[in-house]
Amino acid sequence: MPRSVLPDPATRLGLRDLCGEALAGILQRPGRSVLTMLGTVLGIGAFVAVLGLTATASGQIGARFDLTRATTVQLSDRPRTDGVPPGTNPPISFPADADQRMGRIDGVEAAGVWWSLPGNPRLTARPADGAPAVTGIGLYAATPGAVRAIDPVLVSGTLPDPYVERTAQPVVLLSEAAASRLGVSRLDAQPAVFIDDLPYTVIGIYSDVRRQPATLLGAIVPAGTALERFGNPAAEPDRSAQGLVATRTGAATVVAEQLAVALRPDAPDAFTVVPPPDPHSLRDRVTSDLTGLFLALAAICLLVGAVGIANTTLVAVLERTEEIGLRRALGARTRHISAQFLTESTALGTLGGLVGTSAGVLTVLAVATAKDWTAVLSPAATLSAPLIGSVVGLLAGLYPALRAARTDPLKALRSG
Repeated sequence: MPRSVLPDPATRLGLRDLCGEALAGILQRPGRSVLTMLGTVLGIGAFVAVLGLTATASGQIGARFDLTRATTVQLSDRPRTDGVPPGTNPPISFPADADQRMGRIDGVEAAGVWWSLPGNPRLTARPADGAPAVTGIGLYAATPGAVRAIDPVLVSGTLPDPYVERTAQPVVLLSEAAASRLGVSRLDAQPAVFIDDLPYTVIGIYSDVRRQPATLLGAIVPAGTALERFGNPAAEPDRSAQGLVATRTGAATVVAEQLAVALRPDAPDAFTVVPPPDPHSLRDRVTSDLTGLFLALAAICLLVGAVGIANTTLVAVLERTEEIGLRRALGARTRHISAQFLTESTALGTLGGLVGTSAGVLTVLAVATAKDWTAVLSPAATLSAPLIGSVVGLLAGLYPALRAARTDPLKALRSG
């Protein structure tokens, strides 16, 4: 009787065996596995840290930015040019007591008028003929109320007062940067600088401002002195007289509605009032721009990590060709070989994701602690980061796993 041929039992690779084989493959070359995992660690760590630091920094920036912008109202003068002789600037629309009129509005903390000096006057450290002009320093006129609204941080000296404004005293307030360029460091000797070869006594030096950052490299003279010596401000939009109002928190919108009428009840349309923008929309735009930029950088880091895993897994496949051939000869199916290498790469990605997530969280906490900030971490990003590492490892191992599965067992055993 012919002998019956029994079919070979189907070979199986259970989940426990699969995980054991993958773990053995990873631990077989621990140094290489760690280096392979490092790319994912850096990518996931950068991803978590970038999102966390962006949210944390945006919260701090948003709080400071919103507070300043939400308490600032600006006005632009629209002077009438009809009937003005050619070659001269029209008078400003702001009344002489503009500081007082704006200051009487409920909610206003400081308010005044300022502008850039017309005619590009020449600023020098000494009056001698041929003395080099100091360029790059803005020259501004401001009423005492405008100076208080700008809110400079004085290093030494004092701010202009109503007497200086009313009597058109030749004095100047210098920023620290401007004072350094002009060679002014001390005020006890009543130093002077020269604008169009006329002396101006330096009464104060400031290091920072809360509003109008352009004045950080500038010199400010009293508005009364500027009108007497330089005439009316120019009528151009960027050089015309401007109103600056500092308000209490929450009062800016109501104040903005009253300013034009309070200044000129007879001609409220002489001014363009610019209330503060909605702080929430501004913060959202800043946050979204920063997040989009840094997410792109984190994606690049993840791509580098994926390429590292794919490259190392492919090298492992080439080095383990004999092992793959032996497994195939003993009955392993192509799906078993591909599953083994996919499991190895996915495990490396998952471990890298876990370590990278921990490193990213620690980075955010360290920076927040060093800066005395409140750390902000998104649970969605933090909890999903290890899963992203797993997906990166899985995708990175697809090609090497397919290549391993297609290995011819006979050629693999011969090559060994």
